[in-house]
Amino acid sequence: MAKRDYYEVLGLSRGADADEIKKAYRRKAKELHPDRNKDDPSAESQFKEVNEAYDVLKDGDKKAAYDRFGHAAFDGGMAGGPRSGGFGGGAHQGDFASAFSDVFEDLFGDFMGGRGQTGRSRAARGSDLRYNLRITLEEAFSGLTKPIRVPTSVTCGSCNGTGAEGGSEPVSCPTCSGMGKVRAQQGFFTVERTCPTCSGMGQIVKNPCHTCGGQGREQKEKALSVNIPAGVETGTRIRLSGEGEAGLRGGPSGDLYIFIEVEEHPLFKREGIDLFCRVPVSMVTAALGGEIEVPTIEGGRSRVRVPEGTQSGKQMRLRAKGMPALRGPGQGDMYIEMAVETPVKLSARQKELMREFEESSSKSNTPNESGFFDRVKSFWDGMKN
Repeated sequence: MAKRDYYEVLGLSRGADADEIKKAYRRKAKELHPDRNKDDPSAESQFKEVNEAYDVLKDGDKKAAYDRFGHAAFDGGMAGGPRSGGFGGGAHQGDFASAFSDVFEDLFGDFMGGRGQTGRSRAARGSDLRYNLRITLEEAFSGLTKPIRVPTSVTCGSCNGTGAEGGSEPVSCPTCSGMGKVRAQQGFFTVERTCPTCSGMGQIVKNPCHTCGGQGREQKEKALSVNIPAGVETGTRIRLSGEGEAGLRGGPSGDLYIFIEVEEHPLFKREGIDLFCRVPVSMVTAALGGEIEVPTIEGGRSRVRVPEGTQSGKQMRLRAKGMPALRGPGQGDMYIEMAVETPVKLSARQKELMREFEESSSKSNTPNESGFFDRVKSFWDGMKN
């Protein structure tokens, strides 16, 4: 059976250029791929026919021979013509694998991060850096500008990031021809891997910079000022764009991320934008009432009235004395928690007065205690019955 014209197989007219041939091949290969046509037994043979046609027409020399002599150019009878062992023969196997690799990349390249990029277009971006910054609660309340020093990689001043000595330019890698990747034949398939010579950059430096050794960057400590807004809390992340490590050989710099940790405070406990302060109160003040003075986070003082008969755990709110909101207006509250303190190390006279007080007390003086033991008595009586 006579072979179909290769241009006809790809749906092209004679005279089609390389881009038209490549586009037509991709379109046909996608359309006829066996994995997409499992119910069509002829799809595999058509797919092979498309690859055979592309194998010839994509090559300038083979295409010229085909345009002049047709299929006879590959029958082995043309002196000096390209040899062919048929589609499945050894002479074509590598070329078919290469063609298959092209369509595989076209089908899946976008998912894998793009295809056909040279090493120069894949400039090595510098790494992002993390810096843990501890601040006090007072600093988190007011906000501040904090100077820090970060060990990092910066663009080499001697070569301006090129990695080459004396202003010379990097040259295309001879191993991968500037692609940053090389192909290795493994049976039917072609495996692609990062070029070992240029590490995927696509370029090499013949005369490396004496300062950075061809890396285009050097290790230094960078001094920065970080603006910390009021209201930050532990876990807040501040991003400084472009302040991370310098890119390799002129690539863009990474970012620096400042992670905030707010230290524990000896007086205040923070919950969101609210503050809590546990204040000891004497038994006399709690019983008779009075006033106490409490601190506030900005360093001021507030007077709080303690009601008569105050119990431990009672909370009182001071409006707008908490932390400022990080995003948007507003400020939290401060809650004062009363902790009634039992007197210790009593003198003999104090003990005598306490006993007199106890003897003169009634259930109405200690309603919680009396109510609790009344319930205990009822519980025990119920158990007996």
